[in-house]
Amino acid sequence: MSGRAAGAERSSETRELILATAERLFAERGVHAVSNRQVGEEAGQGNNFAVGHHFGSRAELVRAVVRRHAGPVERARVRMLAQVGGGARVWDWVACLVRPFTEHLAALGSPSWYARFGARVMTDPALRRVVVEDALGAESVRRVLDGLNRCLPALPLPVYLERSAMTRHLVTHTCAERERALAAGVPTARASWDDAATGLVSAVAGLWLAPVTATGERTSEEHG
Repeated sequence: MSGRAAGAERSSETRELILATAERLFAERGVHAVSNRQVGEEAGQGNNFAVGHHFGSRAELVRAVVRRHAGPVERARVRMLAQVGGGARVWDWVACLVRPFTEHLAALGSPSWYARFGARVMTDPALRRVVVEDALGAESVRRVLDGLNRCLPALPLPVYLERSAMTRHLVTHTCAERERALAAGVPTARASWDDAATGLVSAVAGLWLAPVTATGERTSEEHG
């Protein structure tokens, strides 16, 4: 192997080590509670500027962690889309959003950190925008959202945006809580990631199909 090739291989290995370390530390402590220097030290890098050298900004480091996992999730979603027929319902499209993610989390084994990493990132508006923009750039995600939107009843724009945010929170934090419980050896509500996905798909589909309550109006359940 030439010196240049060996150097490129070492650089690739260093990047991978930094990414794995950043994912774990951000998941455990929070994105802004961990400095680039701490990530580098935990990754065994003597150079205090190793993280900045390889990734530049914090946003690019977060983006690189997300892209590290994007391939398996994308392949699973493409596979699911190939099985979706013309009579697809809301549940089918929601499953295409949820199950590729939970399938990947299952494949990671335990302990894993990616779901908790995602939950931490989503609390920061700027970093959340980075992740969402990356996700919406995937053709498979756009196809799923187009299919879902065709099946949904007409919703006022504020309600649509509100339910989009609720969906993101529900999936992100439910998966993070399950991942945390598995890592700690705590019993979980569902026996497997596949079962957890079933519960999430039902909950998210129900959220999107719930009746729209006018502002100031109370439902019959609230009136009791």
